[in-house]
Amino acid sequence: MSMVTGGCLFTVVHCCVMPSSLSSTSKLKLQPTPTPTLRFAVSGQMSAETTPSKTETTTTNLSGNGRFKKKREEEAETEGKKEKQNPYVLEIEKKEIEFKSSRKGLDAYFEGCRNFIKSDGGPPRWFSPLECGSRLDNSPLLLFLPGIDGVGLGLCKHHHTLGRIFDIWCLHIPVKDRTPFLGLVKLVERTVRSENYHSPKRPIYLVGESLGACLALAVAARNPDINLSLVLSNPATSFEESPLQPLISFLEIIPVEHQLSLSYVLSLMTGDSLRIVMDNAVKGIPLHQIIGGLSKDVIAMSSHLNDLAALLPRETLLWKLQMLRPASEFANSRLAAVKAQTLVLSSGKDQFLPSEEEGQRLFRALPKCENRKFNDSGHFLFLEDGIDLATIIKGSAAFYRRGMYHDYVSDYVPPTPSELKILYESNRLFLLATSSVMLSTLEDGKVVKGLAGIPSDGPVLFVGYHMLMGHELAPMVSQLLLERNILLRGLAHPLIFMRKKKEGRLPPLSDFDPVRVMGAVPVSGTNLYKLLSSKAHVLLYPGGAREAVHRKGEQYKLFWPEHSEFVRTAARFGAKIVPFGVVGEDDFGEVIFDYDDQMKFPCLREDIRRYTEEEGIKVRAQINGELGNEDMHYPWILPKLPGRFYYYFGKPIETEGRELELRDKDKAQELYLQIKSEVEKNLAFLKDKRESDPYRNVVARLAYQAMHGFTAEVPTFEI
Repeated sequence: MSMVTGGCLFTVVHCCVMPSSLSSTSKLKLQPTPTPTLRFAVSGQMSAETTPSKTETTTTNLSGNGRFKKKREEEAETEGKKEKQNPYVLEIEKKEIEFKSSRKGLDAYFEGCRNFIKSDGGPPRWFSPLECGSRLDNSPLLLFLPGIDGVGLGLCKHHHTLGRIFDIWCLHIPVKDRTPFLGLVKLVERTVRSENYHSPKRPIYLVGESLGACLALAVAARNPDINLSLVLSNPATSFEESPLQPLISFLEIIPVEHQLSLSYVLSLMTGDSLRIVMDNAVKGIPLHQIIGGLSKDVIAMSSHLNDLAALLPRETLLWKLQMLRPASEFANSRLAAVKAQTLVLSSGKDQFLPSEEEGQRLFRALPKCENRKFNDSGHFLFLEDGIDLATIIKGSAAFYRRGMYHDYVSDYVPPTPSELKILYESNRLFLLATSSVMLSTLEDGKVVKGLAGIPSDGPVLFVGYHMLMGHELAPMVSQLLLERNILLRGLAHPLIFMRKKKEGRLPPLSDFDPVRVMGAVPVSGTNLYKLLSSKAHVLLYPGGAREAVHRKGEQYKLFWPEHSEFVRTAARFGAKIVPFGVVGEDDFGEVIFDYDDQMKFPCLREDIRRYTEEEGIKVRAQINGELGNEDMHYPWILPKLPGRFYYYFGKPIETEGRELELRDKDKAQELYLQIKSEVEKNLAFLKDKRESDPYRNVVARLAYQAMHGFTAEVPTFEI
């Protein structure tokens, strides 16, 4: 099936396309909540040379299982009650602001370390954290490979969120263990091979931190045919440039208490205090509360020195630091053999390693690599507040999968209320500035304010006008979510998901992580078919990028192809088609230097040609003429004092029972032209009615909200 549609490549990052219904989270099959145990994939009695397998897995029951079980039952009952309401609204309506800092992650980390060290001993082994709980069916395996601490609790802040989508095993290396790097490589490799033998189609994720990242690269290089994906946090492959090297010499020549070195390590684990203060101030937390919390944390840090001394006594610290050099050399010498999909997380303020530069080096060196930068983070990235590894993995292009190959529909995991809240908060000012008016049409044809006319049950296909730069997306998606608990999955331009060149002039793929978290898929007939078959609410722009980056004077003009296959696909699943129009872009910005203007200058014309040939991915390659013109360019836009956005969703068009009728190309074309006509009528209606809106100007809206409260709904024209 041909598909001549496309999303807007240049859509701003805050404009998110979302899945069909947040309640679909509850429809995902979950495994029963396991009895709280500490599960080892390798028993504590087994040597490092023993090959682990499923039959060798042992469990060690913790005391208080009845208490844990009762608590889980109470939590499940509470969650069941919440699911009856809109969980997104519940999350956003929380009024209390809890003061949090990265130190809280350290407290949990060191508390867990104490429990491990009390009964530590034996060879390296795997354990599964209690907090992981139930997970999705066919969840991939995640093996966490720790850094120089070796305890395996580096993901303690992420166990709950990662445990929903992964089967998590963490490697624990006892304090007194002296297994060399190659021995650790073989241990992880045997586990990987064993699990791959039992479940060859099940992906295995290796999440490595510093030293653990070298382990992950080494195992991937030695096993290129195994279904692996790598997540590398501040990898120690850059050890040759590390400021840690003088510390090794210091520990080698001074056999005394190394309180100074431990204090240095601990200071790096606590993160950037100034950043924490600024972040919490932006969140609206009172300054005295921030300073008070930091003071208490500084006092509490002294107690962690003893924990760190128990975790990294001088001999162990020296052993681990000395291991970094051969680990780095081993991994670097085998980079060319790494074929696994890789995600590098690099911190801009890593004082252990030059991680920012190393992330770029690995991005260039590895064939399937993406790099995510965290400019204000330190070395211990996973212990910092504001870092959610599950969200990072879900947002990375085609990275989370449950089979041999990624599927944009079946592998998609709906966003959590917390993820949605973060995205909503990032768009709050934009939503306030546009103060959108939403109109919809009931089954009897009556036009009403709000979204009551939008069908609750899918499949539903939204077909409409694509505003300049896709600015209409954020208000539309947010309001559907808040008012109707409907999330929209959009068919978007392929360049949001892939690149022809690793380093070009296009925005980095990481800029579009939120769009992918919300469920966007590359536009194609196959993906439309899969989404409609899953009863999703789907967003389609037949005008594509040509409509969203239109020329001067072309606002509200449709650039739809002569024919489209989406009608017959919708009819195949009995989908309701909702035509919609949206106006307001001309009150928000004006194109002052467009494609035609740029093509008049030889240097700019050559840039557009090279840009399109080297980096562009054509969606309408089979269409000639103006509609097939997908030359890559950025129009220059002059911002205006914000006006208002107006949306009009027409009466849903039924296709159920018309599959045989609409198989006829002429009948399908007739319905297609009807949909296009409905969109044009909606646009004309809104352009006319907005002229009578007394609050079209942002100044008038702000004055109204100053009198009635900034959460008050601003009136508009009479329907």
